[in-house]
Amino acid sequence: MGDRRAQDAKENGPHLASTAPNPAEQVECSSIPNGDSGSALTTSLYKKRWAIVFLFSSYSLSNAYQWIQYGIISNIIVKFYTVEAFAVDWLSMIYMLTYIPFIFPVTWLLDKKGLRVTALVANALNCAGTWIKVASAKPELFWVTMVGQLLSSLAQVFILGMPARLASVWFGADEVSTACSIGVFGNQMGIAIGFLVPPILVPNVDDMTELAYHIRIMFYISAGVATFIFVLVIIVFQERPELPPTQAQAQARSIQPDEYSYMASIFRLLRNKPFMLLVVSYGLNVGCFYAISTLLNRMIIEHYPGEEVNAGRIGLTIVIAGMAGSLICGIWLDKTKTYKQTTLVVYVLSLVGMLVYAFTLNLGHLWVVFVTAGVLGFFMTGYLPLGFEFAVELTYPESEGTSSGLLNCSAQIFGIIFTISQGKIIDKWGTLAGNIFLCIFLLIGTVMTGLIKSDLRRQKANQQTEVQTVSPTGSISSVQDYGATSCGRPWQRQS
Repeated sequence: MGDRRAQDAKENGPHLASTAPNPAEQVECSSIPNGDSGSALTTSLYKKRWAIVFLFSSYSLSNAYQWIQYGIISNIIVKFYTVEAFAVDWLSMIYMLTYIPFIFPVTWLLDKKGLRVTALVANALNCAGTWIKVASAKPELFWVTMVGQLLSSLAQVFILGMPARLASVWFGADEVSTACSIGVFGNQMGIAIGFLVPPILVPNVDDMTELAYHIRIMFYISAGVATFIFVLVIIVFQERPELPPTQAQAQARSIQPDEYSYMASIFRLLRNKPFMLLVVSYGLNVGCFYAISTLLNRMIIEHYPGEEVNAGRIGLTIVIAGMAGSLICGIWLDKTKTYKQTTLVVYVLSLVGMLVYAFTLNLGHLWVVFVTAGVLGFFMTGYLPLGFEFAVELTYPESEGTSSGLLNCSAQIFGIIFTISQGKIIDKWGTLAGNIFLCIFLLIGTVMTGLIKSDLRRQKANQQTEVQTVSPTGSISSVQDYGATSCGRPWQRQS
């Protein structure tokens, strides 16, 4: 045995040494047995992974901020550009519209070209959009600001599907969920800042020259931040670590491109009935959230005139409460694995929260609106990660990026439909009728969620799949396959 180990060390030592990472950058390095070749695969965790995920969160934040920066001061934008409220609504809905046709080619590009190319394109579009908006701070240039928002919305398509892929490429199996959450939280924090900052930067004044100055300052700040982040991405953002963080990623690097068919994966997902029920119910819930976020200023101002700043704070309350809800729901799922039950309960409570918000909005007490909006946000925004987690369970071992892309596509479609419809209903019958309209579809989504068959494929794989491997010492060992983590891509499929 001693001679065998000495021989292995002699054969494998120089090879492993030549591929070892810089000790100053390496956090953890281990050799994992490979059942196919009999040799050890080296894995490593790098400190740089945290810089990568926080940098992603930063440009996701910048882009998400731009989505809502017009909607929360819609009455001011209507006055400045002399356009209809519906035209201002499109500055938000353009984010939803562009996602629908571009999500599939962008997801394909992510699979083919990788993280760095996707990140560079996203930031180039985001940065260009912000500077075009700087040039649009004149009352007659509404079409220019729409062009800038269009470019920013295209950038979003390159951002929303990246957290799961980035987490699996850079992070270990026991921290991939945290990394995925950081990526999602960056987007939610951007929405929160988008609710809070524009009403502060752009006061509702009657002097058009002064108003143009304030709007230009708002655009300059977002352009400066986007440019700074773009430069950091060019310098810092890396495609992948030198050595894979997990055995699953080590296996992924050995997969040939012709072994994975993107279109075949799409067709399999479309034939998965429980998943398609989730796609529709997820779209109904998140579409309602998009509509509420877009039209929040109009709803608040109708009952509380002159409260633009508080409208932004109410939006901030919705998102912050939702971030807390996301975290709590994620921890609960890790502890209990009750995916369908938790999703259904949160869906029901979202419906209850929407009903309470609808019937208390006109009571004349802003503190009541803050409380009810916070409760609504806790459950409605907290539902977002539940949908993704449940989708992974229902679709394992398909790519998580593809399943999340379909969920997001459904949300954008319903977001456009609900925003247009609720806006028209509010104009004709008031905010109560518009909110009841959303409650009806939340009820439909609740029923559909109850009809989903809870087929927890990933959990079954984690519990049953064992990989028999030969260690470098020649002994046979049985290793549980945990390649499918909550945010990681399930590459390792061995039986």
